[in-house]
Amino acid sequence: MAVTPTVRPRALPAVTSRALQSGALAALLAVLAGWSVEAAAQQRLGDLDPAHTRIRFDLRTRWGQKVLGEFPAFEGEVLALPGDRRQVRIRLRTDAVEVAGSERYTRIARSEGFFDAARHPLIEFVSDPHPAELVRDGGPLRGRLSMHGVTHEETFEVKPASCTRPGLDCPVMAAGSVDRRRYGLDGYRVVLGHQVRFGMQLRLRPAGS
Repeated sequence: MAVTPTVRPRALPAVTSRALQSGALAALLAVLAGWSVEAAAQQRLGDLDPAHTRIRFDLRTRWGQKVLGEFPAFEGEVLALPGDRRQVRIRLRTDAVEVAGSERYTRIARSEGFFDAARHPLIEFVSDPHPAELVRDGGPLRGRLSMHGVTHEETFEVKPASCTRPGLDCPVMAAGSVDRRRYGLDGYRVVLGHQVRFGMQLRLRPAGS
């Protein structure tokens, strides 16, 4: 009676801890290299000049009265991206917001029923990458607006510039309206309308100045 020899499977080569460490190191270096390339591709052209920048908002009461507010505390920058594109980033402090000539409306604007400055001290806008000539020729500026813990895509309209170096020799003018109900700013509905209009006059300090 013939005996069939037992065939044992060939053992796979063992993966050493050194090989695992080498693979992990290579992956980490690849990630860091990607970050370096992305960082190198972004160049900060300038920061918002607080002495010559104005960022305001307004809305109507139910009786047609216009309530005008301002964000005196803010920061922001303009980045140069590949392909001669630009990106704008703006952050507004809601705990410093002021309503002209009215302590009562200033308290309302900062209160839980509106911007809720205690829990949401910042409003942030990050534009989509856009052509550099947008601030010269005018047109829609799209981006992500984050307010009251909610983020939505919004569009602001940039006016054609009155100079050849907008942002430096003349302000960049932009405005747009948002529906505050989309962001959970649903307080004081009996008193205040739901459309909030933002208006911006932006000037830059060149990077390194």
